[in-house]
Amino acid sequence: MPVYEYKGKRGITYYIVYSANGRRKTETIGKDKKLAEQVLHKRLTEIAENKFLDIRKEQKVKFEDFADEYVELYLKPNNFAWERSTKHNIKWLKQFFSGKCLHEITPMLVEKFKAERAKQVKPATVNRSLACLRSIFNRAISWGKFKGENPVRKVRFFKENNARLRYLEKDEIERLIANCSPKLKPIVIVALNTGMRRGEMLNLKWRDIDFRHNIIYLHQTKNGERREVPMNTFVSKAIIAIPKDPDGQYIFPHHGDKPYDLRKSFFTALKKSGIVNFRFHDLRHTFASQLVMSGVDLNTVRELLGHKSLEMTLRYSHLSPDHKKRAVDILGQNIHKTGFKNAGNLQEVSNFENKAFFTLAELIDNEKVVI
Repeated sequence: MPVYEYKGKRGITYYIVYSANGRRKTETIGKDKKLAEQVLHKRLTEIAENKFLDIRKEQKVKFEDFADEYVELYLKPNNFAWERSTKHNIKWLKQFFSGKCLHEITPMLVEKFKAERAKQVKPATVNRSLACLRSIFNRAISWGKFKGENPVRKVRFFKENNARLRYLEKDEIERLIANCSPKLKPIVIVALNTGMRRGEMLNLKWRDIDFRHNIIYLHQTKNGERREVPMNTFVSKAIIAIPKDPDGQYIFPHHGDKPYDLRKSFFTALKKSGIVNFRFHDLRHTFASQLVMSGVDLNTVRELLGHKSLEMTLRYSHLSPDHKKRAVDILGQNIHKTGFKNAGNLQEVSNFENKAFFTLAELIDNEKVVI
């Protein structure tokens, strides 16, 4: 395959044409014909020795620039709570990867980010940042801004310990509601009786409530799907009692476009109630746990919470120590009601009424005792 020349306004430019991997390749070399012949010879040798690399020109897209596009075109339209849930992750990612192009971010560099961030925050927080980075690269790939494999795919996330969930017992629920301010009280009641997320509740509008059928319509949810939430009597009464602003569309107080900041009043209510180690989101845990302890099946709980899979609901199904204790107490009562068929050779026991229960050691020593 010879070297070709092109005559333009600036003189002759040489280029080479060859075939590699079943595809026709063209490379512009410049104004030096001898150099073009050397490059062609090198390419043909590489192809013959199976060492040819098809090097594609990567788009030089800066990470911080694409992260801004990601926020404007993907996060804002699809996640109404992005400022609370994702904004800080975007900030840390832009700070670490600033100046890097997308194609320069490798799995090793992501590992370095993971290690550095782990020195500052908990593993779960690092995982949320990695998940955000993974989503950014997924958008870059689908929008044609990045060619190749998502670098986060080869990075192992930290193992999270989600075994313990904090939720309120019935007496704690009563104390909390009693100590809520007038503004906070209906919000807490709705949270405890619907399991809605804070953002879902604070963005509720009067048009989203159907008092006739006792249904709340959620148009913007975390997973992006529309959801119908049933209202019980406590919820409907709490909402009806809220003073309605003639010029306002939101059910719960807003300051302009910003929802009511309930952190301070919620903390005050917790302190007055003597409740510690508790967050507002734990009201959602309380809703799910109380349902399970009342005998509601997990699939129904999953539907009420708006989870896509049952696996996500399992973490809300843990029972409290008091509930477990009540369960074994009931078991014990049922066992002792059955009485003894045979007291065996245990001479000191004449009948079941004289001794309400036996110790485990006594039962082991006397194999003939049958309950």
